Amino acid sequence: MKKNVLIVYAHPEPTSLTRQLVEVAVQTLQEQGHRVMSSDLYGMGWKAVFDERDFPCRANLDRLALITESGHAYSTGQQTADVVAEQQKLHDADALILQFPLWWFSMPAILKGWVERVFAFGLAYGYKGEGNRYRYGEGGFAGKRAILAVTVGGPEKDYSPRGIDGPLEQLLFHVTHGMLFFSGMDVLPTHATYGADRATAADVDAAKIAWRLRVEQLFEEAPIPFRSQNGGDYPDRHILASDIAVGQSGLMAHIGEKRGARRDKSLI
Repeated sequence: MKKNVLIVYAHPEPTSLTRQLVEVAVQTLQEQGHRVMSSDLYGMGWKAVFDERDFPCRANLDRLALITESGHAYSTGQQTADVVAEQQKLHDADALILQFPLWWFSMPAILKGWVERVFAFGLAYGYKGEGNRYRYGEGGFAGKRAILAVTVGGPEKDYSPRGIDGPLEQLLFHVTHGMLFFSGMDVLPTHATYGADRATAADVDAAKIAWRLRVEQLFEEAPIPFRSQNGGDYPDRHILASDIAVGQSGLMAHIGEKRGARRDKSLI
């Protein structure tokens, strides 16, 4: 079945490896018959700052409460046109690909600003006016798939389980779990291209082949088995039950076992 895929990417240099891998994704998806939508944040001149300019008709002119204003603008159809356009793309998308370079252990500010502005209250969080009832596996983006495709300047060993920079999946947990899974998406393991700053022509060719193979499996690959809030692991919707992830704490306690198999340690 043919799908709709939204690629949101953030790199200011058209010849960058990030942009080359975007082209690989577009070509691969189109060859499979999928419809590709894209948002080139630097090319669009995307407004990265989430502030009072996002709310042309304020609910409260005396004090700027961003969650309140976001919910008011979304529910009354008074969001800015650029935000509405991106939300429509997300609404139409069966899968979301975020492609970006790893800058200071996270995404570029312009992409973070895209999330802050587009993931409105009432849509990505505060869904159905139920506060935190629908989050971590449920919400406005439930049923969609998502994957991060990240170009990393340093070598892979720096991001190994005992590497000096820390495992990439843990560094990006705030994105995969805290933004994407929080709003309901099924999130695939991050695709990383390491050594991007020193990549040779042969390295670039290998990176393109590796990314093509991942894109081809976008709708078949198993997602990270994050624990859903309402699946029984969090009886009070806040803290893991005492018999779940016994002896574990921190980020990785919130990832369960893959059904029918032990968890792949490369995801940790």
